[in-house]
Amino acid sequence: MEPNSRRFLGKIALVTGSARGIGKATCAKLAREGADIVVNYRKSAEQAEALVGEIRSLGRRAFAVQADMSDPKAISRLFEVIAHEFGGVDFLICNAAAGMQDTLLESTPKAWDLAMNVNARSYLLCAQAAVPLMKKRGGGRIIALTARIAIDRAFPYYGTVAASKAAIEALTTYMAVEFGPHKIIVNAVSPGLVDTDALRYFREGSALLDRARISTPTGRVTTSEDVADLVGFLCSDEAAQIAGQVLCLDGGYTRVFT
Repeated sequence: MEPNSRRFLGKIALVTGSARGIGKATCAKLAREGADIVVNYRKSAEQAEALVGEIRSLGRRAFAVQADMSDPKAISRLFEVIAHEFGGVDFLICNAAAGMQDTLLESTPKAWDLAMNVNARSYLLCAQAAVPLMKKRGGGRIIALTARIAIDRAFPYYGTVAASKAAIEALTTYMAVEFGPHKIIVNAVSPGLVDTDALRYFREGSALLDRARISTPTGRVTTSEDVADLVGFLCSDEAAQIAGQVLCLDGGYTRVFT
């Protein structure tokens, strides 16, 4: 990572699920532009600490906090640490995600609860904890990662996760309306198929990625860095009038009739 502009100098960002993939790229993007970073992880302590080291090499403050997004108490502790260490937060990027791969006939209450709690409920709980800290700092940005490709269409073995992503989009609408008067801008980003290790865990992940490489109109698959760039823009003053939106970022892949 090399320093870039400093438009986020003095800003504090929390990125959930940020030890790798899109979360890691987002931390790097915001740090290069001056933000101090809270790296959140559940199990990947070594990767999280390595990322902290990279961010500190840019001259930014950073620390890693272990917190399971399925646990409300862990989320509360996370924000207690942020309040103690930084005194506030400006950007909340809800990137952490989890789910089980199964058909809806195979799905269990455990699968439903995992997807809903990690993906949707944590979004709400993190926002509830972040808003008072943001209000003290004159406003902020809340951005969630979603998957419109799996809401508008049936993505293989993804039903319960897709339901949680639909909940994220509904929460984004309501948060944007409720928080907007406090200068807290809320949006969601839907990146479609992204070339990350996580996609390869899906039963048909490799095949879907190969199809995306062939069919994406821009000639390439979306990367974690592409997503991070959009998140960075949404955190900027230039995006202050974009609120309550789900922005798709997929090189036109979902516009192709197949």
